[in-house]
Amino acid sequence: MLAKLNDLELWGADIGNAYLEAFTDEKLYIIAGPEFEDLEGHILIFHKALYGLKSSGLRWSEKLHDIIKDLGFLPSKADPYIWYRENKDGTKYEYVAIYVDDLLIAMENPKEMIDQLKEKFKLKIKGDGPLEYHLGCDYYLDPDGMLVAAPRKYVSKILEAYKNMFGEDPKSSKLPLNKNDHPELDNSELVGPDQIQKYMTMIGKLQCAVTLGRFDILSQVVSMSRFRLAPRAGHVARVKKIFGYLSKTKHYAIRFRTDEPDYSNLPDQDYDWCRSVYGDVHEEIPEDAPKPLGKPVVHSVYLDANLFYDMVTGRALTAVLHFLNMTPIYWFSKHQATVETATYGSEFVAAKTATEQAMNLRGTLRYLGVLIVK
Repeated sequence: MLAKLNDLELWGADIGNAYLEAFTDEKLYIIAGPEFEDLEGHILIFHKALYGLKSSGLRWSEKLHDIIKDLGFLPSKADPYIWYRENKDGTKYEYVAIYVDDLLIAMENPKEMIDQLKEKFKLKIKGDGPLEYHLGCDYYLDPDGMLVAAPRKYVSKILEAYKNMFGEDPKSSKLPLNKNDHPELDNSELVGPDQIQKYMTMIGKLQCAVTLGRFDILSQVVSMSRFRLAPRAGHVARVKKIFGYLSKTKHYAIRFRTDEPDYSNLPDQDYDWCRSVYGDVHEEIPEDAPKPLGKPVVHSVYLDANLFYDMVTGRALTAVLHFLNMTPIYWFSKHQATVETATYGSEFVAAKTATEQAMNLRGTLRYLGVLIVK
């Protein structure tokens, strides 16, 4: 979202044989066995951080840290695997996000960085180019030229896994679950060990789909996850229905809309909080954050709570959705820990959760040098 907002190019890249680019820091050796033929019995000392060694991941992380730092980037204090630096004219930040050996690059000229990694540091870069796929999610431009994120390949993969598991495609469904459904009241028969294993597998795959952007099934997956250890036949049928919904909505995606939302029609009520238990509080701005650069963003939070969502325990369900400008960037849903007897109480608990998330998210953005509109 920040890349599109500030007119940066998004590239992806993968570093081949990454661990072998690093060297061991400890004295590690083996005594060669018969498979080494003439070297049998010799002491062989590890020089490179081979795959399988306990410290190889750390050694590679240190190696890549030094390389990215040499290119002028600094690690964010909010996330050490997101690096930033000012662009050449000092008007915006460029970013590099690292996940082991996968790079997500947001720069004005990402090819320049890729060339440096290849030529100066002799890294084996593969799959470099405009972002199309990263960590399970597909990225593409829609007909309007807007960047879109959608786990299309992943959804197709888990639908194929469903077919292999049950011998048929899931039945298409317009909704992930029926309205006003209460799976906790299901009294159908308990399923056997084989069905329990399949149930756990399906829930795990659906949770990954939610993480990759399918927050339209978030609350339903949270609800059905409660029955992983002892699902009933009705619970299995409900999870199958969620798969049927995914099969019908494989094209659903998140569009990165960078326009600021228009809240001019909403009333701006001025409330004197100093006479409440909260006092006259203000947002704390971290003093060690980098100076904000680039275009400003508006952070919006939508939340809701469903009172007595669970008819057995009486607990409500919290749902929170965070936007930067007009793009959803973070979603959350969970059963509340307390039992509230009024809508006010459940909404208040949800608001507390959303506020804590907003504080953390806004702190992260400030440590990335993002200018946030108050």
